[in-house]
Amino acid sequence: MSTLVRGAVAFVALGAATALAADPDQAGRRASRPAKPDWEFAITAYPTHVRGGDDTTSAIAVADRGALHLEARYGYEMKDSRSAFAGWTFSGGETVEWEITPLLGGAWGPLRAFVPGFEASLAWEKVDFYVEAEFVRDRDNSGDSYNYAWSELGYRPVEWLRVGAVGQRTRAYGGEREFQRGPFAQVTWGRATVGVFWFNPGADDQVVVGSLGLAF
Repeated sequence: MSTLVRGAVAFVALGAATALAADPDQAGRRASRPAKPDWEFAITAYPTHVRGGDDTTSAIAVADRGALHLEARYGYEMKDSRSAFAGWTFSGGETVEWEITPLLGGAWGPLRAFVPGFEASLAWEKVDFYVEAEFVRDRDNSGDSYNYAWSELGYRPVEWLRVGAVGQRTRAYGGEREFQRGPFAQVTWGRATVGVFWFNPGADDQVVVGSLGLAF
């Protein structure tokens, strides 16, 4: 097991042992719920270990004020790429809460692309589902354009712990698989969240993605 994997697992275990009861938001990348009128922010780093490939780290920063949702990303659509997005969140429901945020954005750096997409979530009692998808339209070579998607089916046995299954369709890591899947676990205490996403467990092309996030 790599140092990255051991460190991420240890961090989650430490959080599980010491976490206090928290009031976590729904699944997804919002820093706050759409009803909140003030600015709130969140930043998350994703250290990634690729078996047989190059390790990398991506990051996402978000800012929310009410329904307005802004995002800046590094190394997300492609290694060392930068991208930015703006969107508006629609939400509703009582027994089943839902949100959907259409996004428009673009990428620059090693990838120059127009990137429309959306983020959406459903939450019912202890179960939630989150999905984000985007079309990366490469402006320099249309043949390199592709669809990206990330989805999570989560369950909270206790307030501070979220576990479930994750899947993604990506070109970020190379390899033959277009769709990757596996388990994940997240621990939340206060405004901090730590997680591990394990794609293709045990396979030659397995990918382990850590997440270290803070909302403020």
